[in-house]
Amino acid sequence: MKRLFFTLTIILSVINAKAGATQNIWDNADTIVVARDGSGQFRNINEAIDVCRAFMEYHKVIYVKKGVYKEKLIIPSFLTNIEICGEDRDETIITYDDHANIKYDYLPNDHKLGTFATYTLKIEGNDIRLKNITIQNSAPRLGQAVALHTEGDRLVFINCRFLGDQDTVYTGIENTRLYFKDCYIEGTTDFIFGPSIAWFENCDIKNKTNSYVTAASTPKDQKYGYIFNNCRIYCDEGVEKCYLGRPWRPYAYTLFMNCQLGKHIRPEGWHNWGKASNEQTARYLEYNNRGEGADTSKRCAWSKQLTKKEAAKITPAEVFATSTSWNPTE
Repeated sequence: MKRLFFTLTIILSVINAKAGATQNIWDNADTIVVARDGSGQFRNINEAIDVCRAFMEYHKVIYVKKGVYKEKLIIPSFLTNIEICGEDRDETIITYDDHANIKYDYLPNDHKLGTFATYTLKIEGNDIRLKNITIQNSAPRLGQAVALHTEGDRLVFINCRFLGDQDTVYTGIENTRLYFKDCYIEGTTDFIFGPSIAWFENCDIKNKTNSYVTAASTPKDQKYGYIFNNCRIYCDEGVEKCYLGRPWRPYAYTLFMNCQLGKHIRPEGWHNWGKASNEQTARYLEYNNRGEGADTSKRCAWSKQLTKKEAAKITPAEVFATSTSWNPTE
């Protein structure tokens, strides 16, 4: 009897230990490791996202080892405080290849996929951070193809790459706040677009064809839109004529300040998207830029050069102070 009791005690201890180990992995602030070679808890990032608890109050890290992860991912709105951190920015790659003109069998009446379903990574949750990782849409140039689609608030991207062609980064919801630091973003047409408030600090922005860098759709009552500070705007070989932006919606707000502008930037700087009325509403601003594309002598008359005093007031703390204050640089 004693032997049976002892055996049952051992079995229960093992079961409890396993249950405790599982809880320690998923239900606390420990790091989840993802690796294609099987050396982590998961081989796919989506599996790691699936086990995160809703509305976590602690910071959860999903550490992704080097490798190419072909996944179409959503971080849903009920997930918060998650960081996806790559082992190496250039060798940890999340990629997918949807584009707007794909026709899938499940789409009704021979409809095409459309721009807003083409994302590789869609972030719906708040307080999400990406670090040291590449997000890529590898579709051929057959239509719009989003790499990053954001809907959450207080999102931070540190030392990330965003690779694609048309519509690489879509900042999708007005009054949401995004902070990009030390990132690389490339594309062809309107490859940074949407209504959000987004600050780009010390980022490399590359035009791959003659086209437009931004297509902001800032709402009329939103004070700020896109701010590029201390960034480098350059191009592929053979690219010669690019605009800093065109207004996807009439009150588009875009500011380039303290940036290096390549010679491929057109002298007029900005485009009205074929509507003269946009010239009365679009908020296109520059301050203290340098480089061959920074000459303002031939800039369109409806853009504005800020004074030193005006530019000094534009800080992350000011820009991100909406209904609540938030300063990711602190």
